[in-house]
Amino acid sequence: MRILVTGALGKVGRATTEALIQAGHQVTASDLSRPDFDRAAPGTADYQQADLTDAGDAYALVRGHDAVVHVAAIPEPTHNPPHVVFHNNLMATFNVLEAAVRFGVKRFVNISSETVPGFFFPERPFLPQYVPVDEEHPVRPQDPYALSKVFSEQLMDAAVQRSDIRAISIRPSWVQHKGNYERNLGPQVRDASVLSPNLWSYIDAYDLADAIVLAAESDLPGHEVFYIASPDNVGGRDFAEIVRKYYGDQIEVRDLARVDASGISCAKAHRMLGWQPKRSWRDYLDEDGNARAEA
Repeated sequence: MRILVTGALGKVGRATTEALIQAGHQVTASDLSRPDFDRAAPGTADYQQADLTDAGDAYALVRGHDAVVHVAAIPEPTHNPPHVVFHNNLMATFNVLEAAVRFGVKRFVNISSETVPGFFFPERPFLPQYVPVDEEHPVRPQDPYALSKVFSEQLMDAAVQRSDIRAISIRPSWVQHKGNYERNLGPQVRDASVLSPNLWSYIDAYDLADAIVLAAESDLPGHEVFYIASPDNVGGRDFAEIVRKYYGDQIEVRDLARVDASGISCAKAHRMLGWQPKRSWRDYLDEDGNARAEA
């Protein structure tokens, strides 16, 4: 397929572009940065610079593709003014999706976020009602980033009602790659009391990319939403035990697939996409949270 990847220069976009090419797809990569005018290396994607908050850029970019993987976004709300985050993320999604509908694109993969229940950036205290969090958990965002992602999912709902496009929204957990495992997750491996809003959950960038490839190739009808997280928690601890230790009875612990379960359930992605992660924090860090020499 001819697949467009927006936000292709970020950590998720890069991994996704590589995975789609390896899967045999013809990929156009797009981001805000200027293109490199050197001869392209063999096996790399064609690159197109675009500002997707501009409808004209979005239409010019989307035309001629069979599928769109929309990764482009300001990835969190703390380094830009709130209106900038919300406007950029929502309008970029609206413009790209509108172009995809008008040009008859068959599949749209929307990269949403694990933050949509209210994780990470609330102005008032928030805890999930239950863990592992799944797609049925109530959505109660407070911040402009999570709000933009909730609205992006609603845009997908509307698009499948008014056109033949099929849509999948992916809600990734905290994305890690070889270069940041130690910095991000090392402290939690060493000490479970270093809490994370997503309850010790994470996802490897390349496992996430594998899920996105499956989503782009899927024939699932309508609009489906999937959480994508590694099945284990950071540190590999007894999940029910650490939830009780640090949160008491504030969070209901439901049935767990494994003792060292993640705070986010990916059962739906396993069942409907056939996604199976291949990587763990243990591939990159030792039991003391330090980078492995061979990693």
